[in-house]
Amino acid sequence: MGTGSHVFQDDPRNADIKIWVNGELKPRAQATVSVFDSGFILGDGVWEGLRLHKGKFVFLDAHIERLFEGAKALDMDIGMSREEIAAALYATAQANGMTDGAHARLMVTRGIKATPYQDPRVTIGKPTVVIIVEWKTAAASVTTNGLSLFTAHVRRGYPDVQDPKLNTHSKLNCIFACIQAAKAGADEALMLDPHGFVATCNSTHFFIVRKGEVWTSTGDYCLTGITRANVLAMCRRHNIPCFEKRFSLSEVYSADEAFVTGTFAGLAPVTTVDGRTIGAGALGPVTKRLQGHYRALMDEDAGVTEA
Repeated sequence: MGTGSHVFQDDPRNADIKIWVNGELKPRAQATVSVFDSGFILGDGVWEGLRLHKGKFVFLDAHIERLFEGAKALDMDIGMSREEIAAALYATAQANGMTDGAHARLMVTRGIKATPYQDPRVTIGKPTVVIIVEWKTAAASVTTNGLSLFTAHVRRGYPDVQDPKLNTHSKLNCIFACIQAAKAGADEALMLDPHGFVATCNSTHFFIVRKGEVWTSTGDYCLTGITRANVLAMCRRHNIPCFEKRFSLSEVYSADEAFVTGTFAGLAPVTTVDGRTIGAGALGPVTKRLQGHYRALMDEDAGVTEA
């Protein structure tokens, strides 16, 4: 069971799913990788989370582009083309009889190492590619009841230390932040940038609404979020003022609304931050409107048209 924005209803069908491991579809219990794999030893890899909606992995091109950009930054050859990655995703979903209500985790590591050591030159063989597609959708409570956030002391750092824009397997700073939020009794962690301004959450992107305007961080210290970009595009498309800017915690506490975004749950309202009630402490009108626009955008990307 997930927590925070990743709460979902457990589905017994997931016990028997088939998982793609380097071109083979294996039963869940047999889907394994080597203890010498770069991802296990070092967190050396890139990954994507994708949503299967009405027969299509929505925003697939953007996800695959981000995957390849991350791999290039790590000087890592994925070993498959963009078209082959897309085909493997659909093959995995088809093998499990899935067309809707599913979530995929696509993972690529540098591959097997000759010995446990960080140098990429001791990697032998091809990259490891794993695709897990599960029957999984966000619980209704996530998008209606709202989440509580706690500001962690762990910062999103400078790109010359570990570039926060990259969706790599190495997520230790986010895990530290998540642990701190959990210990404080919150659903997720809010993380600041090195200058003390709001950056993002440990696993989602963060937005506030003030006087009808939608604000999010500059994006300099957070993952290049696909849902985040979609929300900004939706705001412009529907004439909702939106800004990528620096803002402080005091501006969060006095906001009219707040919400987080992610591939899994879409848009989820935030009702408290550090024990402060945000706005009315419930799903706000701007957030609700954007949720509707996002559902319509997913339908549009999936090629679903109204009868």
